[in-house]
Amino acid sequence: MKIQELKQLSINDLHEKLAELRNKNRELRFSIANNQLNHVRDLRKNKHDIARILTVLKSVNLKK
Repeated sequence: MKIQELKQLSINDLHEKLAELRNKNRELRFSIANNQLNHVRDLRKNKHDIARILTVLKSVNLKK
């Protein structure tokens, strides 16, 4: 997900997306711990998406 796409979303949508990604992050960590996940890179991608959303939320809060 790109930052330009995230900037177009509302704050509520960003918070929902953030909660969804954090749940997915937890599931991925459990899958890695149980050796069920083949693509460990998915966890890194998920972390980057979380960071992008937090960055957009921070910039929106600073503009207010």
